[in-house]
Amino acid sequence: MRPYAFLLYPFAVLYDLITRIRNKFFDWGWLKTTKSTIKSILIGNLSVGGTGKTPMVEYLVRMLKSRQKIATLSRGYGRSTKGFLKAGEGVSPSEIGDEPFQIFEKFGEEIAVFVGENRVEALKNISSNFPENDLVILDDAFQHRYVKADLNILLTTFKNPFCSDYLLPAGRLRESRSGAKRADLIVVTKSPKTLKEADKKELKSQLKTYNSSAPILFSSIGYGVPYYLGFEHNFSKNVILLSGIANDSQLKEFVSEKYELLETLTYPDHHDYDKSDFEKIKEVFTQHLPSKPVILTTEKDAVKVKSSCPEGFLREIPIFVLPIQVVFSPEDEQIIESIIDQVILQ
Repeated sequence: MRPYAFLLYPFAVLYDLITRIRNKFFDWGWLKTTKSTIKSILIGNLSVGGTGKTPMVEYLVRMLKSRQKIATLSRGYGRSTKGFLKAGEGVSPSEIGDEPFQIFEKFGEEIAVFVGENRVEALKNISSNFPENDLVILDDAFQHRYVKADLNILLTTFKNPFCSDYLLPAGRLRESRSGAKRADLIVVTKSPKTLKEADKKELKSQLKTYNSSAPILFSSIGYGVPYYLGFEHNFSKNVILLSGIANDSQLKEFVSEKYELLETLTYPDHHDYDKSDFEKIKEVFTQHLPSKPVILTTEKDAVKVKSSCPEGFLREIPIFVLPIQVVFSPEDEQIIESIIDQVILQ
């Protein structure tokens, strides 16, 4: 719970009442839920940000793209545009949002990337105008109950699972913990790689209080080899970490263990980098110049840095991107593949 959260408790009670009434309206059919016109997998969470939705979407894309024609659909948080759009050549992060742009940059024409705040209409549009797509992965749509997907995957982090969190504004939950009952599968993300079976069992027991039927799997974050952004530079283990993500604690921990972390530049989630930010990056880089440092950033930040940095910046300042991906145990990977085969690919 947040500091002084008791002062926010009355507002959390009011928020709980509003969200419960809304969910009841859907449960009773007073608000209409429309079945997706295309086979669909929904990825979402009960909390605000930081549960690893985009890496999970990418995991599913890698798993399924050789067997299905995949499309992704999100509202495109923070974008400057409105309505339904398909990512294509020349598109920018500001037009479709950070995460959709990251996915488009990574997979290109292997999949189709769409954004649209009205998911029902967007799915109809995809079905009518892009019928070659077999499966749509809906990103961050757990509270968007106007669409009924074929498979609902709920994400929650190991360090802050929804079962021990509280409603906004006292905590970070968007809706009551009871919303977990709509999940067909629960994935505990960002788990320690050395997680003990006893700890898994304890957390599973707590989560099953809110959904006794959904399988519960555990995933961790795997970090790849850093690659240069824009222009080729020599990599150095002396790094300045640059990040604008919801929760960078695990990232900092990994970088501190793997490299010599000289300094950290931390910005808010979905931060738009501007002239003053690039001046600050250059200033910090210059201060550490005797150590021959490199800037190390996330894939999410890299798309914005690349699209908005001044001309010549990437040639002058060595910026490297640290790729991440979701990692399951072989047993859990087999379970998720089996569930998707049964529900989606049959």
